[in-house]
Amino acid sequence: MRKFLIGMLLFGALGLKAQYGTLNAILDKLEARKGINQNLEAVNIDNKKFIFIKDEADHTERDFIVIKGNNATYVEIFDDKATGESSSNVFSGDIIRKKNIVSLRADVLEGKKIPMPVTKTLLLTKQDNILYLIDVNTRDRWIDEASYAKKK
Repeated sequence: MRKFLIGMLLFGALGLKAQYGTLNAILDKLEARKGINQNLEAVNIDNKKFIFIKDEADHTERDFIVIKGNNATYVEIFDDKATGESSSNVFSGDIIRKKNIVSLRADVLEGKKIPMPVTKTLLLTKQDNILYLIDVNTRDRWIDEASYAKKK
């Protein structure tokens, strides 16, 4: 009886390993489609400008991230639809890039140091030859301006 149970456990373990291999292959395909499993370390993002536009009922928000070396500028522009007025905030700070992850920390607002910096953790992805930064917290997609200009 003992040999029978050990034999069943051994064959069961082999079956699970085969299922794991299949499941792992499916997950790899899905990650590649989503852009998670890409190797974009060689892609240069120096002197790049990424754009995010959000249209709300009462205002339009346009955000820009400009990367120059290890420095970054983060610009928020709010257009009020009722009055037609625009207001903006210009933050500056630095970035750290590790593989496909870009961390932005902007701690200066229009020349003045602020106590609570604006931080963003972004995932660099490439789909259809277009570079994106995807905010890992909000899933917002920032498109490379050069790619956007080529599409139009």
